[in-house]
Amino acid sequence: MPGTRRQVGATGAQTVTISFAGFNRAWATWIGDRLERRGVTVVQQRWDPPVEVPLEESLRDLTLSRGRVLLILSDWYFQLGPRGHDEWNRALREVVAPDQDRFAAVCLTTSALPGATSVLGAADLTNVGADEAERRLLVRLGLPTDPLPEPVEHRPGPRYPADTPEVWGGVPRRNTRFTGREELLNKAYQALQDAGSGAGVVALYGMSGVGKTQLAAEYVYRFGSEYDVVWWVPADRRALYRQRLAELAPELGLSTGVEYGERLRAVRDALRRGEPHSHWLLVLDGADEPENIWDLVPTGPGHVLITSRNPEWGEHNSNLVEVPVYSRDESVAFVRRRAPRLSPAEADRLAEALEDLPLLLDQTAGWLNDSDLSVEEYIELLEGGIDQNVVKVSADFPLAFQTAWSILLNKLKDTVPESVDLLRLCSFFAPGSIPVRLLKEMPAGELPEQVSGLLNDPLLWNKAIAQLRQYSVVRLESHESAVEEASSGESLYMHRMVHQIVGHDMTERDRKEFIDVVRRALAAADPGRPTDTRLWPAYAEITPHLKWADVLRSTDPAVQSLVLNCLRYMYLSGEYRAGIKLGERAMRAWRELLGEDHPRIWDLSYHYANLLRAVGDYAGTEAIERAAVDHLRTERGVQDLEHLRAAGGLAADLRGLGRYDEALEMSGWVLAAYRELLGDQDSRTLNAQNNLAVSLRLLGRYQESLELNQRTLEARRQFLGQRHNWTLSSQNTYATDLRLLGRYSEGLSLQNQSARVHRLVLGNDNPQTLRAEYNLALCHYRSGDRAKASALFTRVLERCERVLGENDPLTMMFAAGQSCFAREHADIDQARAISEKVVDGYLNMLGEEHPFVAGTRANHALILRNVGERDQAHALLEGALAALTQAVGEYHPWTLGCAINASALRNLVGDPESAASLTDAVIARATETLGRTHPLTLSARIAHAADLRGVRERQRAEKVESEALGDLASTLGAQHVHTVSARSRNRPYWDFEPPIV
Repeated sequence: MPGTRRQVGATGAQTVTISFAGFNRAWATWIGDRLERRGVTVVQQRWDPPVEVPLEESLRDLTLSRGRVLLILSDWYFQLGPRGHDEWNRALREVVAPDQDRFAAVCLTTSALPGATSVLGAADLTNVGADEAERRLLVRLGLPTDPLPEPVEHRPGPRYPADTPEVWGGVPRRNTRFTGREELLNKAYQALQDAGSGAGVVALYGMSGVGKTQLAAEYVYRFGSEYDVVWWVPADRRALYRQRLAELAPELGLSTGVEYGERLRAVRDALRRGEPHSHWLLVLDGADEPENIWDLVPTGPGHVLITSRNPEWGEHNSNLVEVPVYSRDESVAFVRRRAPRLSPAEADRLAEALEDLPLLLDQTAGWLNDSDLSVEEYIELLEGGIDQNVVKVSADFPLAFQTAWSILLNKLKDTVPESVDLLRLCSFFAPGSIPVRLLKEMPAGELPEQVSGLLNDPLLWNKAIAQLRQYSVVRLESHESAVEEASSGESLYMHRMVHQIVGHDMTERDRKEFIDVVRRALAAADPGRPTDTRLWPAYAEITPHLKWADVLRSTDPAVQSLVLNCLRYMYLSGEYRAGIKLGERAMRAWRELLGEDHPRIWDLSYHYANLLRAVGDYAGTEAIERAAVDHLRTERGVQDLEHLRAAGGLAADLRGLGRYDEALEMSGWVLAAYRELLGDQDSRTLNAQNNLAVSLRLLGRYQESLELNQRTLEARRQFLGQRHNWTLSSQNTYATDLRLLGRYSEGLSLQNQSARVHRLVLGNDNPQTLRAEYNLALCHYRSGDRAKASALFTRVLERCERVLGENDPLTMMFAAGQSCFAREHADIDQARAISEKVVDGYLNMLGEEHPFVAGTRANHALILRNVGERDQAHALLEGALAALTQAVGEYHPWTLGCAINASALRNLVGDPESAASLTDAVIARATETLGRTHPLTLSARIAHAADLRGVRERQRAEKVESEALGDLASTLGAQHVHTVSARSRNRPYWDFEPPIV
């Protein structure tokens, strides 16, 4: 009986050597921990006997260790080599039977084992809980089973391997044929363990087909018991990555709304804080473009494992681990496990022919094992090659892959031809994760006969998937639901190499039929409301597949509507660059397909122009919108709704170009037309009303803008709801107007709440959220809370640079604010460097005559003044003042503010009379435009008092100053920073804030 065997310590020092297959590392770790807690010295010995060494010799080597040898028996322990049962029986009888006291075992499998394993008296650990497993282990080793006293310092041990982490999702099923890669697994593990908090990122990189994803999956299964959370995320597309990461929120028990932006923010925050779990592992699979997602990689106490073809992850605080092709020994071992009928020599020849590429070895060995074809015959087929004009693959694909795939495809056609149909359907989705459920959810009525059986017959569908999985052509992904329905599957994973080559031998008729099915499946999945943030995850899933389904060549109205809706989603969600690429391709394709004047062209022009305008291409969008306006007005009349939509876009272009009076005129008559046609409450009327307010604000008519925005906000709250993104946008613009009117506390109160809801609904990195947080920074700054303003200015600019790039209009707007703040309260050198980039950026984007160029030059002049370059600052400010006067008029707040700054420089260069005359004129104009107690007017009055002292009119200066200080105290408060500064006779200045257009 096992219990009567000699105890561990009977031979001296209490030592146990644990022999385990790498596949069972988690069990070895848990067993070792259980024994070490009882004072046993544990030595871990991974079992991987060389194939050329007799099994008896490898077993005998284990006895060289001190103490007992504990074998962890599993299917993988016996398959390594691989060795047959007869060989194992001989070795066990020869080595173990004569020395039974040195050996013990635990068993992790219910499969049939070699008969001679009975000599080991293995304790069965299958289907038992942790406590019972520990008891059986201890009994088998003759150790006491009494409970241990509670330690003074509780040391959490590894999780019992049969228990999964508390949160587990998206992980591919374990590859039971996984072979080798021990050094890589250990290297990745050690790199993550050695990393400090917030820096635990390892990128597994290598060419296509080397098994990066399989290596990551094996890492998860081997070391997953050390984590409380394991979450697998496809990372080949930014939108899909954000969606899948957001799905972690309910699994973590986070209290959020249904909006995915809110969930994404909550997840990233929870991972950063390590609450409710600090031991988490996030796997980013297929992250081949670091610049697309590196800003979304979570930080915190957990670990991140990345698979990628791109070594540039090393530039983003990641430890790089290169994944090469198999070593020859690994190739041979893998092939023999995949195809047991092959001898070691045959496996070696096959591995050489297939260049040791794991993906190709997996596919080829699988069907070769079922084939009558010999390895020599197969290699002859490979050497024969195929027509290079038919199959063309990327340069990094081994040449053998082309021919090997052709052979495999013929095998699939002969066995389950429906599997080839499914494969070809998948080839019209993007490579990687393919949502095949969209095919099954299609209406059954109009499917082609060739695929109707496949899609409507569950048995045939499951058979096709099973065949593809058998030969490792695809991998089933079921989101690892609690009850896995392996047969249906939400999605299949198709490797890029397979995807690229699979459709090349398709007939033109088949291609048209299959691509039409996929197009209709995508169109049927269109939620139809891209303005609804709750539906953005659906669009994030659909948009990557548009290119591969060649939707732009479809004349189906439903497919064309899908394209337009996806463009709208990309605009609203901030995916500008991807949207512009799609819009540009669509314009070319649809003009060729439909003609220059087709109605769809004008729909497309509207969405394409929105995206171009978002990145500052106002001249380009004006040309597009003006052509649409002219055509639609001529063809349909001024009151046509499509014409009004295009005219509204043209007004936005004019605002971007600095032609504010033209924009105001056009915005006014567009709103009047909408009101006449649709009434006051239609969403299009409210949008036009919002746009008119923007034009008024750009002209400095802040009170009128405020009144319009207040009406728009109230209507949107009533008809769209508090959390609709347009309602949130109205909150932002209304708070902006409050701030520009000097109603700082009201603006701050509203903007605080607005920014919080923006983050919840749209997510931290949505451009609209970034604008809300920037306005909040300005509200804090104007209210005197410099600490909060400083943190927000910095954070918003950094995020915007990552998300949209340094040259985006939003980034330059934020940079201008950061530069002004840094000039007064931080680093003047930083302020200067940022300011120079902003001025150059606006000059390149908008041209010399644009008011934004003049305004930011006025800001830069203040920096030059502060570093002692007075003459240059004076010249720059005088030029900016003249340019703003020319562009927007002498009564515009921008011109008035610039004049206040110019008067200070006139004093510094020795022209106090001109300075006093200028501020006197500014007071009169500002009072007329903004009112006597507006902060800008008050600044002009304080500045004028200083100028009067400069020309020795002290009595008049005292009167002006006293009245201004009294108005400041009553308007902003006696302790407001502006009041305190004025009381200390610090001359006020004005900052130009590039606004939203």
